[in-house]
Amino acid sequence: MLIATALLPILLGSLTMVFRFESARKRQMYLMGSVILTSLMVFACILFLPEDYTQVFIRLTDKMTCTLHLDGMGKLFAGLVALLWPFATLYAFEYMHHEGGENVFFTWYTMSYGITLGVAMAGDLVSLYLFYEFLTLCTLPLVMHGMSHQSVAAGLKYLYYSLTGAALAFIGVMLILHFGDSTAFAFGGVLNNIADNQVIWVRAGYVLAFLGFGVKAAVFPFHGWLPTASVAPTPVTALLHAVAVVKAGVFAVMRITFYSFGPQLLNGTFAQYIPLALALITIVYGSAMAVKEEHLKRRLAYSTVSNLSYILLGILLMTPEGLTAGMTHMVFHALIKILLFTAVGAVMIRTGKHYVQDVRSLGKRMPMTVVCLILGSLALTGIPPFIGFTSKWMLFESAWQMGGTFGYLGVAALLISALLTAIYLLVPSFHACFAKPNHGDEIIPSDPGMQMRVPFMVWACAIVVLTFASQPLIRFIMTCAGLQ
Repeated sequence: MLIATALLPILLGSLTMVFRFESARKRQMYLMGSVILTSLMVFACILFLPEDYTQVFIRLTDKMTCTLHLDGMGKLFAGLVALLWPFATLYAFEYMHHEGGENVFFTWYTMSYGITLGVAMAGDLVSLYLFYEFLTLCTLPLVMHGMSHQSVAAGLKYLYYSLTGAALAFIGVMLILHFGDSTAFAFGGVLNNIADNQVIWVRAGYVLAFLGFGVKAAVFPFHGWLPTASVAPTPVTALLHAVAVVKAGVFAVMRITFYSFGPQLLNGTFAQYIPLALALITIVYGSAMAVKEEHLKRRLAYSTVSNLSYILLGILLMTPEGLTAGMTHMVFHALIKILLFTAVGAVMIRTGKHYVQDVRSLGKRMPMTVVCLILGSLALTGIPPFIGFTSKWMLFESAWQMGGTFGYLGVAALLISALLTAIYLLVPSFHACFAKPNHGDEIIPSDPGMQMRVPFMVWACAIVVLTFASQPLIRFIMTCAGLQ
């Protein structure tokens, strides 16, 4: 069942370039049917498969097998992907009509769904690593879509960074293979019989693995590919920055920290402090660069750089409370950021303009788009009672509870970033509602069509619902993190 679920969108997506669709409508029906069927299978796996259900799909050696398994953390990530992908695909139908090359685009777009599910459902470190690297190959054509000079340059930068990360992460995989009881994920880690003279090398290997998987999580100094990749079409950047690639990065860091190396081996050592220092630097640096950046999508990209390290901060506290906060922010940030990116994409499609100053007085001409932009901005800034406040407060409490130098530095980084977030998101929102239009601006007819508006409304409603009813989700996350 798990293998079929991951392979289905890969197979159906690859057939998109084979079939000769008589019309765009028939292609859309085929693609939407493929994505919805996959999501239904994901939810069936989440709801009905037993906790101990594991499928082996490759047996390399007695110790090294590739398996799929859905534990609580995997269910959370797979469910998030399955909820967002169908609506992102619907949004892409209308958006890509303006971009062209739809057959090639939707082939890789749909295949990426299956690869991302493979990351979520990986039952061991080798499987996670394989799907993680396949995700690079599958999303590279999406970044380079259109094959302009900028797109090719962005794609090559993404590839070079990812290959560097792959090499570093491979070291961590090999250490687990050599020293671990097995490569299968087990809460608390699998390194139970390490000699004292080997510990330092294992901890150094964790730091390298963190940096390797941290490339996709855009941790400083490996963040540069993410703002550059914003040249890709908005449906790509929305998923890159909200769900698929970057969340696969933080998800992999969760796995290696709590399920492979284990926090007991790492806590209070350089293997914790070096990654923590990089995460704190990234939080402040990403927010500061977002304030400076005038291009709308690149501003949101730097915001993603910062917020991914919010999640890493929670993970690297290496406490159940920190893990709970990090996982909560992973879900909430995904919803908020996909709403923001798609709203900005609508502005770009309808106006042909790409910069912050171009949103002046846009609320009168594109009211629904601007309302979604404002809602996402309020939520990501952390204004109570929105979901961004909930997850950021949980991170704040976890860092304060940790105490010590890094705990209090974490609190300071969160406060500085919150102030900078208010500047780079709320100021443009204010201008969209109250500023006078730029001289020479033409009247924009309206918001985009229904295929783009429906995802807006669904994601906006999800944010509002979770604002007032997030406790069941948080209780489930607490169970995954070992708090209940």
